[in-house]
Order: sequence, then structure tokens, then C-alpha cells
Amino acid sequence: MATGDIDQQDSLLALELERYKLLLEEEEDEENDPSSMSLVDHLEELRWRVFKTLIAIVIGAIIAFIFRDQIMHFLELPLPKEADALGRGKLVVTGVAEGFTVFLLLSVAVGIVLALPVLLYQVWAFVAPGLYEHEKKHAIPFIFIGIVLFLIGISLGYVVLHYPLEFLISFASSSFTELVTANSYFTFVAFFILAFGLIFELPLVLTFMAQVGLISADTLVKKRAAAHIGMWIAATFITPGADIYSPIIIGAAMSFLYELTIIFIRFTKRKEAQAA
Repeated sequence: MATGDIDQQDSLLALELERYKLLLEEEEDEENDPSSMSLVDHLEELRWRVFKTLIAIVIGAIIAFIFRDQIMHFLELPLPKEADALGRGKLVVTGVAEGFTVFLLLSVAVGIVLALPVLLYQVWAFVAPGLYEHEKKHAIPFIFIGIVLFLIGISLGYVVLHYPLEFLISFASSSFTELVTANSYFTFVAFFILAFGLIFELPLVLTFMAQVGLISADTLVKKRAAAHIGMWIAATFITPGADIYSPIIIGAAMSFLYELTIIFIRFTKRKEAQAA
């Protein structure tokens, strides 16, 4: 039994030494690469990457502005009927230019979502030359998974959105007449849905930290109880409404993503060991 443990430790040590040698060779190749760019070249490339990203956002915003009525109607569906104090089935604006401003900001927000693949690709294209080969192979799956998780998060946020809205609007309906302005409503919707989208990036962030050696699957297992308690407490503060449904849904989602991250990190490490 002891001999088997020693052999296993020797195998792990040999694996780490081989990985270290590969890192040194890649670093030497990077240093001796004649195509390495200067600081000015990097700044110039960054400028063009940002410019291309802005063009993609502008194109997405134009498309969203064309379909602004359909987008606005879709985002208004979770709004309770009690919010329509005037009985006209429309949100309220309080300024001459507020209607145009709301449409413009809404179009930009949707344009950013539509341009997300282009934005992530430009970030990847700028960072890729400075990465090692073993790091580059993880980038494309990470970008794809990040987009999918973000879309799942904002979709779940849209489904849950009705519950905090209904509670907040009906809470003081007996004492006040609720006039929901377009600006306040869409600001609330944007922050609420964005919170869900960012929370669903939790597996990606933790897996990246594991790849760079900051944490491990064993660390997450040891801290599991404290992490779940902390996430459920955070869920009550992240959701702005005092309804019971939103914290439960977001807390359950965070706990599920945490456990999924442990499985994903172990799977990734096992694949790397097999490849090595």
C-alpha cells in the first residue's frame, strides 16, 4: 500500500516537472519571437479592438432601436396591472425628451447584449498573443460557456422579475397612487436581469481561478457549508424586492452553480492529467 502511494507521488512529481519544463520552453519561445509587438503597437491594436467593438454595439443598438416597440412590449409583460394607475396601458414619462432618452438607453443596452460575442472575441484576440499554448486551448470553450451562462441567467431573471415587481407595487397601493415612470421601470429591470446574468458567471470565475492555481476543487468542498450559507444570505440582498420567491430562486441557482463548478474543475483537471 505504501509502495503504491510512493509510486503515485513520483508520478505526480514527474508530471509537475514535465509541465514546468513545457512552461519554460513556451516562455523562451515567446521571448525569442521576432514578431513580438512594442508598447505602441499594443496600444494601436487596443484602439482598433475597442473601435470594432463600438461599431458592433452601434449596429446592435440600431437594430434594437428599429424594433424598440417590440422590445419594450416584451419587457413590460412582467409589469403588474396595478402599475397602470391612469388606465391607459402605458408607462409614464415626466419630461419632454424622456421618451426618446428611454428608447435610446434601452437600444444601447440591447445592443451591448447583441454585440457580446464580438466583444468577447475582441478581448480574446487582444489577449491571445500573450498567452501560452496550454492557456489558449481553454479560451474558446470559456468564451462560449460564458455566453451561454449569461443568456441562461438573464432568461431566468426575466422569468422571476414578476415577483419583486408585484410586491413592490402592491405594497403601498392602499396609501399611494403608483405612477411608474418608464425610466425607473427599465432601470430596475436592467439591474435585476443583469444581476442574474452576472451570478451565472460564477462557475466560469471559479474555474478560471482554479486554472491559475488560486483555488482547487478540494478547497471548494472544504468551504462548502460556509459558501452555501454566504450565498443564501447574499441572495436576500441581491434581489431588491421583499418577496420570498426571488431569494429562493437565486439562492438555489447559486448553490447549484457552486456544486456544478466543483464537478467542472475536477473534470478539467482530470482531462489535463490524461492529456499530459
